[in-house]
Amino acid sequence: MSVAQLVFLPGMSGDAVFWQPVASQLAASHDAVLLGWPGLGGNPPDPAVQSYDDLVSIVIDRLDRPSALVAQSMGGYVAVRVAAAARDRVTHLVLAVTSGGVDLGRFGGTDWRPGSRAAHPDAPEWAFAPTADLTDVIGSIDVPVLLVWAADDPISPLPVGEHLAELFPNARLVSYPSDDHWVARLHADDVAREIAVLLGSSSDQVKL
Repeated sequence: MSVAQLVFLPGMSGDAVFWQPVASQLAASHDAVLLGWPGLGGNPPDPAVQSYDDLVSIVIDRLDRPSALVAQSMGGYVAVRVAAAARDRVTHLVLAVTSGGVDLGRFGGTDWRPGSRAAHPDAPEWAFAPTADLTDVIGSIDVPVLLVWAADDPISPLPVGEHLAELFPNARLVSYPSDDHWVARLHADDVAREIAVLLGSSSDQVKL
């Protein structure tokens, strides 16, 4: 199935502009949709959004054609759930420093919730809710997957990415010598090239 659009999902920042440095480089060859999360990143809250289930529904509603999902951190959990629920519309996954639905604590990941609660006291409570274990689901998602990691990320350590690379049937992991959780934005040029390769585009189609 060919990809018609790229749908970019932020992490806990909730801000659609997180992915702009990457999306702008791929816009010449693919339509891009940058989503923000209600109640986060300066977006107004939506009374209809009370859980991660509702975020999954928001994303699925935007998939009106074959789409690749490009997701950061918490957004990666949403992306995996969407890929499992809308298999006929998700063609590729790009997951950056995420749990992807596995237990970060098992791999020594730092619990981000206390610090994030303190930094964002007005954030909706659903944003800090526990997430389901998707280990049994991940193995059934056979679309091409690109995993983007910082080698020294404290929240989602590199072994998480390595574990996901083993769970997904068709995954490739790239890592960068960084401890920055925003590694995909920090290395936007290279990440855009990697996404182009994943989608079967020539890397020279990436606009730098």
